[in-house]
Amino acid sequence: MFRIAMRTLRFRKGAFVATFLAMTVGAMLVLACGGLMETGIRADLPVTRLAASQFVVTGSQTLVLPKEDPNDPEEDADSAHLPERVRLSSDLVDEVSRVPGVAAAVGDVSVPALVGGMSVEAHGWSSASLTPVSLVSGRAPSAGEVVLGQGAGATVGERVELAVRGNAKTFTVSGLVPGRAVFFADDQVGRLAGHPGSVDLIGVRTQRGADLGAVADRIGKLLPGQNATLLSRDERGWGERLEFAKAGENLIVLSAVFGGFAVMVMLFVVATTLGLSIQQRQRELALLRAVGTTPGQLRRMVIGEALVMAVFAAALGGLLGTLFGPWLFERLATHGIVPTDMVHHTGWIPMVVAGGAVLVGSFFAALIAGRRAARTRPTEALADAAIQRRWLSWVRVVLAVLAFGGGIALFIVTVTVMTGPVAASTAGPSVMLWATALALVSPGITKLVLAILRWPVRAVSGTAGYLATLSTKTRAVRVAAVVTPIMLATGVATANIYLQTTTIALANEAFVENLRADLVLAGDVTPGLVDEVRSVPGVRAASEFASSTVYVAKPYLSQDDDGWPVQGVSGPAAAQTTAFHPTAGRLADLTGDTVALPESQAAELSRGVGDTITMRMGDGTAVDVRIVALYAAREGYETILMPASLVAAHTTSGLPSQIVVRTDDPASVAPALTRLAAAHPGLAVVDRDTLVSSHAKDQELGAWINYLMAGMLIAYTAISVVNSLVMATNARRREFGLQRLTGATRGQVLRMMTVEAGMTTVIGVGLGTVVAFATLAPFTLVTDGSLLPKGPVAVYLVVTGAAALLAFGATLFSTWVGLRTRPAEAAVAPA
Repeated sequence: MFRIAMRTLRFRKGAFVATFLAMTVGAMLVLACGGLMETGIRADLPVTRLAASQFVVTGSQTLVLPKEDPNDPEEDADSAHLPERVRLSSDLVDEVSRVPGVAAAVGDVSVPALVGGMSVEAHGWSSASLTPVSLVSGRAPSAGEVVLGQGAGATVGERVELAVRGNAKTFTVSGLVPGRAVFFADDQVGRLAGHPGSVDLIGVRTQRGADLGAVADRIGKLLPGQNATLLSRDERGWGERLEFAKAGENLIVLSAVFGGFAVMVMLFVVATTLGLSIQQRQRELALLRAVGTTPGQLRRMVIGEALVMAVFAAALGGLLGTLFGPWLFERLATHGIVPTDMVHHTGWIPMVVAGGAVLVGSFFAALIAGRRAARTRPTEALADAAIQRRWLSWVRVVLAVLAFGGGIALFIVTVTVMTGPVAASTAGPSVMLWATALALVSPGITKLVLAILRWPVRAVSGTAGYLATLSTKTRAVRVAAVVTPIMLATGVATANIYLQTTTIALANEAFVENLRADLVLAGDVTPGLVDEVRSVPGVRAASEFASSTVYVAKPYLSQDDDGWPVQGVSGPAAAQTTAFHPTAGRLADLTGDTVALPESQAAELSRGVGDTITMRMGDGTAVDVRIVALYAAREGYETILMPASLVAAHTTSGLPSQIVVRTDDPASVAPALTRLAAAHPGLAVVDRDTLVSSHAKDQELGAWINYLMAGMLIAYTAISVVNSLVMATNARRREFGLQRLTGATRGQVLRMMTVEAGMTTVIGVGLGTVVAFATLAPFTLVTDGSLLPKGPVAVYLVVTGAAALLAFGATLFSTWVGLRTRPAEAAVAPA
């Protein structure tokens, strides 16, 4: 049987190529996502600045969240990643240095500095040995001195001005090193960084010939109770890159979400393409049944063909995936999603998963597609191959009910349980469930819509419309097979794009609602600067601003690892510089260890004004704070308010990042603030419009990755549209030949196919719109109280226009190619 199938392959090259292409591209996408997941799991980041150290000790950035019952040993405690640097006591440096086998333990401190307008991370001179960096000229720095990189253009003995944490300071250059490095004296770097007595990390260099395992064990015994973590080998690289500490985890989540979506789309596309291919071979399969082929032989033949194609497609897709995966990873690194020097991996596991997905998907798609032909009696099969009318089966009904049920369940869960942006998490599975459900019943829907369109189409398009409606009426089941990929492409594209535009629009709305600043000073805000700003004529109110993330330690609260966003403000000015209106208490009381909570979060904690709760700050420090105010907040975008001095003290920089200014005349106040900012290097004055625009750009950058990943899947579905239409049209060459032998011209056939393409597009786009609406409606209801998404109508017009262009282009081009065959030859060609 398999030999017969291979011999007939030359008569159905189009169907073979279309199915093979769907499998290949599917394998490529799945492998690319699998490679991203492996890269995130391995988290291989080569060490650079700390390359000369064998071990690195850092503060533990993991916070164990409280359990509902602290005394229950069986309850697992959740954990969260702390966003701010957790520092270590300088005393631990001395303890580590005394460990047998340790040659030197160096406490490393990072200080942001501006050198010639360029931002540089400065360190203490002893940290130079961790790279290592050697002097080109001069000597090590002492108090009031600095070693600069040759790129700064300074000379030994020269007096230079550096901006350190917002203050301009003058230093004498004592030495030069390669590059753009900056090194201060060890005894002053802690004071310059603002946290004397603590270090960012400890670099450990071992003695030559020391047993690294034994040294690691000895150091590890010092760390319990120190809130510290020991890193070795390639883990040391993450000690240098705190800002990318969650890059591996984020990459795993990203690849899992889009990889799972890619698998679902791939299975859907392969099943659709393979099913259409088998449909077009109904006459061939019916003849095989008529000459004595058993149902089992027929099933084995169809499955064997599909698996052979899948093997070669998986191999080619794997090869392409090893090229596409690194390209995709490079795009992520370029946009700051992952470190640029993180190592990309594509091992054997993603290859097995990609190949297995294609093989398993192809097996079940062939099993389902060949099942009906194998079970139909030979005489019925021949009749059904000519005009395929039957499509409903109990398997299809059960699957449709399950898919519709799943889509409705996700709709209900999203509307009733979820709040804010997290409601978007159900969109991926939702769009596939609705698409699958409608695909299963699409033959019935197609028949109904074609019946509705029949008379209007005939009235508008004349003879071409008559022929087109007559043809589609007898071929409704096969038309439905072509409608399905158009529906999928339209639904996936519309849902994913509008999901992002809505998310961005809502985030921007929330930002603008909370923004009461007319002008903003952005940069490192030094102590006392806010008082200088308030003294500027025309300034009505000014408040420091700092942001971070906090967690509730007491009382118990079920919370996820994202924590609660917190804004640090100056209490006396908070009422004028924020958009929050207290329903209880006063924002002016935000001084010292205090907090103002949204009403919803206070209700979760069962606490009110005057009560005390324990918060874990961004660096993990526990602080008891008193609730001084409650206020209403937009659901899903709640923010906690605390004094700016309290929040900033527990951030990596240790300083507020902005001063927000209210004034009645921004144009007259801006020049005075600009002059004030000039005396504080690194500060800049921006107006409200610039701030809003900058926030919008940040949102767009965050959404870029989603656009990229969704764009891959949209492109894949677009390929399936072209595949299906070309395959379906090529299978009608015999029909075209017979039409021309009975007197139809090429132009009449092309006009007929144009009308058919139009009806197919209308049905596919209509069903795709239903899919997108059913996916987006629960999200927009929860976040905006509307059934319609936010975003330009042009998005929908472009998506539907592209679907129409693909449908008309693929149909008419393949029709034109088919019409080039002489009618007599086409009329006797295999159907």
